[in-house]
Amino acid sequence: MNKIKNHVNELFKDIPKSEEKEIIKQEIFQNLEEKVYDLVAQGKEEEDAVNKAIVEFGNIDEIKSELGVYNVNRDGDGKRIERAKIDLNFSIWGSILIIALMVFINLYYSPSTIWFVYPTFAILWWPLSMFYRWRKLK
Repeated sequence: MNKIKNHVNELFKDIPKSEEKEIIKQEIFQNLEEKVYDLVAQGKEEEDAVNKAIVEFGNIDEIKSELGVYNVNRDGDGKRIERAKIDLNFSIWGSILIIALMVFINLYYSPSTIWFVYPTFAILWWPLSMFYRWRKLK
């Protein structure tokens, strides 16, 4: 099980020390250890079980992004800014479509009462938040 512990430590080496990091490391170690025990119980050799558990686990890029750590080689600042711009454009067009749908429903079903304005304010928070995210990264 030393190989698993070394592998987990290697995965988290570029993440700053925190209590959250240690908790996640411990959970991953326990999950990998359980997987190895299951594979050994199914008749695999311990070495093969350890290797298979590590390979099936994959990488932790999603966990790193949740902890606020980005791999510069894989996800440089330019790509993050471009992704934020795409998210902003998507949110603008999505909001326009949703607001247009609200206007249509309002005018079709109850033209005497103008109520589409109220959900419009709620919907506009989406592109506004994406705009500030894009500006922060830029």
